[in-house]
Parts: sequence; structure tokens; C-alpha cells
Amino acid sequence: MGKTLYLETSSGISGDMFVAAMIDLGADPEALERALNSIPADGFMVEISSVKKSGIACCDFNVILDAAHENHDHDMAYLYGPAPVSSAAPQEEAHHCHGCEDEEAHHCHCHEEEPHHHHEHHHHGRHLAEILDIIDATDMTDSAKALAGKMFHIVAEAESLAHHMPLEEVHFHEVGAIDSIVDIIAAAVTFDSLGITDVIIPCLTEGRGTVRCQHGVLPVPVPATMNIIEAYDMPLTIMEAKGEYVTPTGAAIAAAICTTHQLPKAFRIVRTGLGAGKRDYTERTNILRAYLIEGNAMEEGKDEIVKLETDIDDSTGEALGYTIDRLMQAGALDVHYSPVYMKKNRPAWELTVICKKSRMEELEDIIFKETTTIGIREFPSVMRSILRRNQKQVETPFGIAEVKEVALPGERRFYPEYESVKAIAEKEHLPFAEVYHLVKALAEQNE
Repeated sequence: MGKTLYLETSSGISGDMFVAAMIDLGADPEALERALNSIPADGFMVEISSVKKSGIACCDFNVILDAAHENHDHDMAYLYGPAPVSSAAPQEEAHHCHGCEDEEAHHCHCHEEEPHHHHEHHHHGRHLAEILDIIDATDMTDSAKALAGKMFHIVAEAESLAHHMPLEEVHFHEVGAIDSIVDIIAAAVTFDSLGITDVIIPCLTEGRGTVRCQHGVLPVPVPATMNIIEAYDMPLTIMEAKGEYVTPTGAAIAAAICTTHQLPKAFRIVRTGLGAGKRDYTERTNILRAYLIEGNAMEEGKDEIVKLETDIDDSTGEALGYTIDRLMQAGALDVHYSPVYMKKNRPAWELTVICKKSRMEELEDIIFKETTTIGIREFPSVMRSILRRNQKQVETPFGIAEVKEVALPGERRFYPEYESVKAIAEKEHLPFAEVYHLVKALAEQNE
């Protein structure tokens, strides 16, 4: 069963804040280290530590650049003018960050600059194609690569609109710098490793005033951030505090993963992650709070979804099976084929996909790429009645098994999760049905 992430952005969102919050939520450290160690770029190292912001212990994800690649992204004096503003990093404390292996700050990754590497990217930016090549060469899952690519496409579209340039000609400056590339790759890897399927972001909270960047002094929100917010219908709140609290990278991450802006009326917090920002604002502390939550009420509810349909008569069975896998990995709620007859009595398959509106475009792109269809029917704003589900862990003689608990009026039902049953059956060399019934009986006994 998927997990639900709630992002509280009342103090802004940036790439490093998001990654730190995901690490604090328990993201896979090995997957992150593999990705960081394989990024084909130089001039940086990564430090993960526990710091205090306004007395609150937070996880800190810090991409440290060498002198040739430094871009002043966290330099308050550079960002906000000549007035002397402290740019000291948050004080490190001996508090353990959930994602860290020990109490001390440690380097996950270090790339030294080699003599044959030039610095033109630092000064002139990178094109989208160059960044996508870096992502493709990095050791991470296909779904994480797709998510990282999606985040950069979102920024590229925003920059293209801001500068009235074709997408392929856009030069990334701040977001094309190596620290932002590392942030987005790390964001995709950590998010992907947590198995999150639904993301709630009620709104983005931005400050006021101006900020200095490669293009000069710009109003907040900067054009790229504003274009992302507009294009992806992200609710926005402007607070009185001065400063850039929502960066283009942060806005792109939010737009790429958000599935709804509506919090459930009641929910249970499973785990909390705190991601520290690097900018020291006096009016509001720069912290991103992330929650893994579960619905608390078990009553029947309503849910708004989208249904996609298309008829296919000339794709192979292997291609159709692969398409289902890709659609489910990309966030489809359900996928199935039904046998149909098309014109001239040709036997065919009708593909039906159920998804959130925010996933529709991505899933349609997969259908067009992986099948021979040339058209997809869209049924937007389809309402469905759903039963609230809770995830439950059951102790068995063979270890912990995941069970879905579903409530009906006066009754509760328990459905062992397929992957848990499969893992036990394979490990213990037992029939799948035998393990399934055992886990179900234990769940019912422990009700």
C-alpha cells in the first residue's frame, strides 16, 4: 500500500530542504549514496548532518562547492544587497538525524575537479539535454530518473516562458549549477525510496521583496518560480516576511510530486521529517516539515479521479504487459485491459487507467510511447466511493507482514499485501495461498 506525504511549506521550500526532510523521514541511505557517488560531475561534496534552527533539531543536506563552482546561493549579503547580513551556517548539534549513520556530520560524496574539466557551465549554464544526460548516467531507479527528468523539464518550461526562448535553447544558471543538479537527483532518489504515492501540498508560502541572481535583482517570487506556480495551479500564500522562501527548484519539486492540495479532516502522523534551509532569515525560520500520514477516519468517502481509455488492436502481449508495469510505477491507481471488438470485427484490447488528475499527462505520455494507440479518451472529474484504508503490520512466525485494514459499517476486513505474502512464501518455500490465509487469520485474531 502506498504512503501519503504531507508537506507543510509555511517556511518555504527549496531543493536541499526537501532532500533533508526526506532523509529525516527515513529515505534509503544506500540508494542515495549510490546515486551521489555516480553523478558524472566534479567540484562538489555532500555533507549530511543534524543542525539546530531556532532551537529545533533538523536534518541538513549540504552540497559544498569548490571555489570554481561557488554560486553564492546561500550568501545572504549577495542575495539581498550590500547590507551586512550574517551568512553563517546553522550551528551543528549532537542531535541524531534519522537518515544519518552517526551523530557527526559526514561526507557522502566528494568529486574533485580534474584539470581537463572546464568551467564554462559554471559561468554560462547548462542546456536541458546536458542535464538529462547527467541524470541518465546516474545510478538510480528508472522511476527516480523519470522523476528527476520531470523536475528539470518543469524548470525548463518555466525558464523558456520567462526568456521567450525555445526549450532546447534555454541555459540554466542557478538551477543548472551542480548543487541544484545534485539537489534534484537526491530529491528524486529519496522520494522514490520512500514508496510515496500521494502528496498533499495545501499551498506554497513565499516572502516579499527582491533577490539577486544571475539575471540581476528580481522581484520575489522570481519569474521562473511564478511560472511554475501558475502552470501547475499551485495555491500560493504571500507572507509579510521579506526574502525568497520558494526557490525554482523547490517549486519544481512540489509541482512534480503534488497529487492534491486538500488535507483529510483527520489523520494520524506516522513520522515527521524536518529539513533545514541554509538562508538565515530573521522574520521566519527556514524549515520544511514533512509528514507521513494515514487517514484516521475509516468511514466511506468520495474521491475525485480521472479515467483514461483507449482501444488497441496491434500491440503485442509483451508490450501491453510492460505498459501496465510502467503505468503502475508512475502512479496509476488502477490499470486493466478488457477484450473488445473494433471496426471490421477485429479483436482488440481496451486499456483503462484510473489516476489522479495530476498524473494524467505523465500517464498518457507512457501510453503513447509504449503502445500503438493514436488517441486516448479522457473522462475528467469522475467521482468514486472509497472505503478508508489503514495499513497494519502483523507478527507471523516468519516475520512481519503488511496487511490492509478496510472498514465497512459494523465490519472490518483484512487483506494481506501481495508483496509481503510473496516475500514470505519465497523465503520459506511455502505455497502463496497458505501464507495468505495464515496472515489473514492472524490479522483477524489481533483485531
